Amino acid sequence: MTSTALRSRAWKLLEMVTTPLLPSDYLDLVGPLRAGADLRGRIEAVHPETGDAATVVIRPGRDWRGHTAGQYVRIGVDVDGTRLWRAYSITSPTDRRDGRITITVKAVRDGKVSNHLIRRAAPGTLVRLEQPTGDFVLPLSAPAKVLFLTAGSGITPVMGMLRDIDFDDVVMVHCAPKPQDVIFRGELRDLVAVGKLRLTEVHTAADGRLDIARLGELVPDWAERETWACGPAGLLDAAEDHWAGHGVRERLRTERFRPVTAVAGEGCAGVDGGEVTFSTTGRTVAADGATPLLAVGEEAGVLMPSGCRMGICFGCVTPLRAGAVRDLRTGEITEAEPGVLIQTCVSAAAGPCDIER
Repeated sequence: MTSTALRSRAWKLLEMVTTPLLPSDYLDLVGPLRAGADLRGRIEAVHPETGDAATVVIRPGRDWRGHTAGQYVRIGVDVDGTRLWRAYSITSPTDRRDGRITITVKAVRDGKVSNHLIRRAAPGTLVRLEQPTGDFVLPLSAPAKVLFLTAGSGITPVMGMLRDIDFDDVVMVHCAPKPQDVIFRGELRDLVAVGKLRLTEVHTAADGRLDIARLGELVPDWAERETWACGPAGLLDAAEDHWAGHGVRERLRTERFRPVTAVAGEGCAGVDGGEVTFSTTGRTVAADGATPLLAVGEEAGVLMPSGCRMGICFGCVTPLRAGAVRDLRTGEITEAEPGVLIQTCVSAAAGPCDIER
């Protein structure tokens, strides 16, 4: 009998002994980060950054493929017995010597995962991981002149870039309510002190929101710079209009943490919403025409898979059994028919509907 056949027979015997579990289930207990297991990570530390933000240090499993600066990772976190998935930018450099990665999380009001990671997650906690993804990254050769335009937690993917590459000429304009709300402020100041960064902070609590027309004053050569912008939708919308208006739209890359939503005009089908039935759990709730079905389900206590929550990763795809929904980004109506799938994070009720959850 060959060694391969012997191993196969031994494995089948183990399966018989461990039923209803599998041998791999026991291996996961002693080696959860081993190669070949479902990709996991172990939280090793949580470092406060501001009053409502913290950096989480994670040791990824052996099958982690590495990331490109600016990418994000989907993380599955068990909160009160329910596994919830969220996407966070990776803030560590790509060549960190100890092989760890970091995400920097800002607490969201009523955010189950963000508040759990910042205030309750302890070293030793295991989380699920997916391989990194995202195209908000630098080209292979960094441009000679770079501008980073960020606000709030929009600084996180950019920090991954700053930690990864020595730029020749980089300027950052960052918006936050108050000086103490600037994530990574100490490290940014250190980069300024050694001449690796020119930084302008806009403190919106005192100065109001950044008027994008001020860029000519803050960064006179902004139109000559390759720009990466990340932050609230209002800032990014204004930036896209500004760059397009000056004929340099191709020099602007944006990263949105929330989808661009279509404004429902008067008479738009489905704007009034309707009753949503979650057929698997048997729950029916009323929903308006502007709230994502993902949020409707979570509020009703229905287990709703999710990831990026902005229509990119397709982690929330669910069958639509009956009725119709409206895509919050485009206003397009999708009606139920056999095999139709919808993204619950960017779809709202367009009348009564039934989704398979």
